[in-house]
Amino acid sequence: MKGQRKRLIGRVTSDKMDKTVVVTVERLQRHRLYGKVLKRTKKYMAHDEENACRIGDLVRIVESSPLSRRKRWVVEKIVETGTESWLPEVGQ
Repeated sequence: MKGQRKRLIGRVTSDKMDKTVVVTVERLQRHRLYGKVLKRTKKYMAHDEENACRIGDLVRIVESSPLSRRKRWVVEKIVETGTESWLPEVGQ
């Protein structure tokens, strides 16, 4: 069972909670009729036991048994540490 778990790669968009991060995963999808390539995003709450992840980090998450009401993923590895420069400017 452990080898069959889903794994996703995404960016950390929030680390304000204790032992929890919000990871945004982007994927490309082609429109079934018009063929245009669309960018789809989805947010996942992931468990971060050591509070090691920071905003902007690229992380790999793996599915797990439910840890809370909305948490079903665990941070497996920090692929690369990032900066907050990739986030859009707010209020300007």
